Amino acid sequence: MEEMTLKEAQRLVDHWIKTYGVRYFNELTNMAILTEEVGEVARLIARIYGEQSFKESDKDKDLGDEMADVLWVLICLANQTGVDLTDAFRKNMEKKTRRDKERHINNQKL
Repeated sequence: MEEMTLKEAQRLVDHWIKTYGVRYFNELTNMAILTEEVGEVARLIARIYGEQSFKESDKDKDLGDEMADVLWVLICLANQTGVDLTDAFRKNMEKKTRRDKERHINNQKL
């Protein structure tokens, strides 16, 4: 697959849901699924970069695939709540830049 924009990803997920998924799960179900998927990323990070040891059931997990699961459900939530992630992300970057443009540079801990 070639590079894609957030808009394209939102369209692709929507098309997949309407073609194969029958319908979106409701927002509360998707929020629970998102939390579960983030937990799976955290579990893998703790084992790859932290001090947790791998269990047999964790050994075949792929961090990129687990992150993609998080992105998938986040895109589902954006689609069903009418959020344009491209616009939201652009605005969020502008907010962070205004708010934090000197904060990290001046942080002696960094």
